[in-house]
Amino acid sequence: MLTKEYHVIGVMSGTSLDGLDIVYVTLKFDLNWSFNIIHAVTIPYSDDWLLKLSRLSNLGMEELHVIDLEYSKYVSETIAGFIDKYQIETVDLVASHGHTAKHLPHKNFTYQIGNLQEITNYLNHTVICDFRVQDVELGGQGAPLVPIGDQLLFSEFDYCINLGGFSNISFEKDGFRIAFDICPVNTVLNTLSQRLNLDYDVDGKLAKSGNLNPDLLNALNQLAYYHEDYPKSLGIEWVQEQIWPVLEQYDISTHDLMRTFVEHIAIQIALNTQQINKAKLLFTGGGTLNSFLMERVSFFVSGSITIPDTLLINYKEALIFSLLGVLKLRGEINCLKSVTGAKHDHSSGRIYTPNFN
Repeated sequence: MLTKEYHVIGVMSGTSLDGLDIVYVTLKFDLNWSFNIIHAVTIPYSDDWLLKLSRLSNLGMEELHVIDLEYSKYVSETIAGFIDKYQIETVDLVASHGHTAKHLPHKNFTYQIGNLQEITNYLNHTVICDFRVQDVELGGQGAPLVPIGDQLLFSEFDYCINLGGFSNISFEKDGFRIAFDICPVNTVLNTLSQRLNLDYDVDGKLAKSGNLNPDLLNALNQLAYYHEDYPKSLGIEWVQEQIWPVLEQYDISTHDLMRTFVEHIAIQIALNTQQINKAKLLFTGGGTLNSFLMERVSFFVSGSITIPDTLLINYKEALIFSLLGVLKLRGEINCLKSVTGAKHDHSSGRIYTPNFN
C-alpha cells in the first residue's frame, strides 16, 4: 500500500536568477492531493554565481560539466544549511529541478546542472531530479513540467499562469491538460533594469514612467513563436536570437523599452486566456509582484484574477517539483504528453538513493 503522506524538500532555480528556492512541504493523498508549505526560503545567488549562471547557454559541454559539479556541491550545501536552520528531522525525499543550462528540444537536447548523484551522497537522502531529459528523449519539449501540479493541486482555476523568467500557462481543454510558455517576462525586464543599475524594477515603477512605442509593440507581437500552435516552449537561446535583435532596432530609452515590453507581456497573456468565458485565473511567480505589470494584465484580461499569498506566489514551482518527485517515487505519471508533445504520458526523473553501507 502506497504511503499517503510525504515530507519533501523541493528545490527550484528559475531563469530569472532570483536565487535558489527551497521549500519543506507535506503532501497528502486522500482521494485528492493536498499540500502544506511548512518552511520556505530563497537564497540569493552571489555575484559570482549570477555571472556563471547567466553565461551557461554560451558554454561548451566540457565547461558545463565542470560547473555542474561545482553547482551540485553548492546546492547540496545550501539544502544542508536549510535542513539545519529549520531543524528538519523527517525527509522522505529531495526533489530538485536543477538549473537549466541549455534547452534545445528542437534538437532533442536539454541539460540542467545540479542534478548529480553527488547531492545524494552529500545529504544522505533520496534525491529525485533531472525531470526534463526523459521527456525530450520521448520527442517532447521537456517543458513546462508544472501543469501536472496545476491539475492535481489547483483544479478550481480555469487558468494557472506563472510569471517568472518566462510566463507560462496551463488549462484544461477537451479533457486534456494543455500548457506552454507564453512569452519572456523577467528574463527581459530584469536585464533592462540592470542597465539602470538595479536588479529588477520594483513594482514596475521604471516601466510605468516610460512611453509606449507602438511600432516596437507591433514588431514584438508579430514574432513567429506567438503564432505557432502548442506544444511549445521557450529558452534563453530564443530570447537572445529573437527578442534582443528586435529591441536593439529601436533607439529609445530603457524606460520606454520596459514600458513597451510590459504591454507586450500583458497582450500575449490576454490573447491566450480567451478560450473560457468568465474564467478564473491564478497568477503566481515573481512577476506577479510587479504591480504595474499586473495592472496592465488586468486591463487586457477578462475574467476573475486571483493573486494568492506571497508564500504561494514565490514558491509554487518549488512546491510542484516536490509533487513531481513524489509522483516519480510512486511510479505515477508526472509528465503529460498533451503538455509537452511527448509520445506518451510518463513518469519522469532520475532517482538517486543513498548508500548507507
